[in-house]
Amino acid sequence: MKLFTVLVAVFGLLTVHAADIETEENVLILTDDNFDGAIANNKYILVEFYAPWCVHCVQMDKDYRKAATQLATEMPDCKLAKLDGDSHKRTNRKLNIRGYPTIYFWKNYGKHQITYHGGRTSVDIVNWLKKKTGPPTTTLTTEEAFNKLKDANDVVVVGYFSDVAAKASTAYTGVADSFDDVPFAVVSDSALAATIGLEDGKVAVFKKDYKSPLYDSNEKLLFNVRGERVPLLEEMDTKSAPKIFGGDIQNHALLFLSKAGADFKTHTDNFKTAAAEFKGQMLFIYIDSDQEENKRVMEFFGLSDKDVPTYRVIKMAENMAKYKPEELDLSADAVIKFAQGVLGGVAKRHLMTEEVPADWNTKPVSILVGKNFKEVAYDSNKKVFVEFYAPWCGHCKSLAPIWDQLGEKFGSDENVVIAKMDSTANEVEDFEIQGFPTLKYFPSGSDKVVDYNGDRTLDAMTEFVSSNGEKVSEPDEEGDEVCSAFSCFCFILIYIHNLKHFYHPQSMT
Repeated sequence: MKLFTVLVAVFGLLTVHAADIETEENVLILTDDNFDGAIANNKYILVEFYAPWCVHCVQMDKDYRKAATQLATEMPDCKLAKLDGDSHKRTNRKLNIRGYPTIYFWKNYGKHQITYHGGRTSVDIVNWLKKKTGPPTTTLTTEEAFNKLKDANDVVVVGYFSDVAAKASTAYTGVADSFDDVPFAVVSDSALAATIGLEDGKVAVFKKDYKSPLYDSNEKLLFNVRGERVPLLEEMDTKSAPKIFGGDIQNHALLFLSKAGADFKTHTDNFKTAAAEFKGQMLFIYIDSDQEENKRVMEFFGLSDKDVPTYRVIKMAENMAKYKPEELDLSADAVIKFAQGVLGGVAKRHLMTEEVPADWNTKPVSILVGKNFKEVAYDSNKKVFVEFYAPWCGHCKSLAPIWDQLGEKFGSDENVVIAKMDSTANEVEDFEIQGFPTLKYFPSGSDKVVDYNGDRTLDAMTEFVSSNGEKVSEPDEEGDEVCSAFSCFCFILIYIHNLKHFYHPQSMT
């Protein structure tokens, strides 16, 4: 009896613990105190780590709540939750949350954790979760079910297989399993297949007013679906960015121009013509240079208003390599030729650089640009400590007086160089700067590059340089924060993270 009482008490505590979590329109409101219990007591739970000041979190909130309400009816075992990282720092530190929004998915009562890479609309969120919690395909038996599926989604893939055990059907299921946010359906009835316009063993991609050519269900299907799921040319904005930068196609052609310009239609039509040649290989995107939020995007590519209209190509999977056409020709033929050169390895990577200032080494902190970086940083006779910064970065501004003092500390030592480089205007070939400030040390007598993650106090960095990079003072528990290098893509959660994420979170400034 005593054991029964204890079990009832424990079970009762767990039940009350789960039930006591506050909700807002079916979204669980998590805290440091209830976070672990929420993860452990829910079979499926998607958690958004946010901050009240984060613009992108605010923009996403309506769709997040809408998805939670839909899931409450359609998938009651799957919960949506959010945690204010500014108010609940203990959980943030435990999970190493470095920016907002960051979204994680836990399944099987916390046994498996997955990073969410889906889009930010309610449809994207629900589709992603259905794929993660259910079978990769659904079966359609009526035309009504087909129309309902198509009307509820921007893109739907449907295949007809009279024999569900056939090789083509198995291949189709494999492809479906690789897409998180696109619903795949199967038809096995010949009459329904004829109504939809499918042939046995064939697959089509459907949009609101579009049906793709029929594709064979084979090794090329993945490539074909990737090419069909996106428009030939799409504007980058808050809704499209997650799909653009989170997709599998890692090569992007970006057209920068004014939507109000007289030549807008001419240039976008040319870009569409070019895009048709690269389905599944390269995404074609345009960015409205008139929009204030796009100025940082332009800055990332070294562009200003006087440079538009123009275009660039970027290969995300190759250290964000940027490519600039030698001549500005926005005709379809010229764009096709240049894109072919990039994909074929003929075009040379473009590295941004400013001119070397005449007084670059006359002050305690030397000024490095792309053109003089290697010569200075890789001088094995000297100890070189470099800060890679952004002019708009709040953390860089906080570090600036300390960095100047460090330069003064070693000002009389000819064997030490304390330097800084504006990484929004200069790039180096050997590595990518993914946060500001980034501090890298180049030891004397070595060709190594050491990432400095120690305390940013004058004493700690002085000891680090004096020891030739051997002695590192650990930062405090909170750690030193950084501004996202790619927060210029201000509506992208992770533009790049380990070269796989697509949109970068707003940093915790």
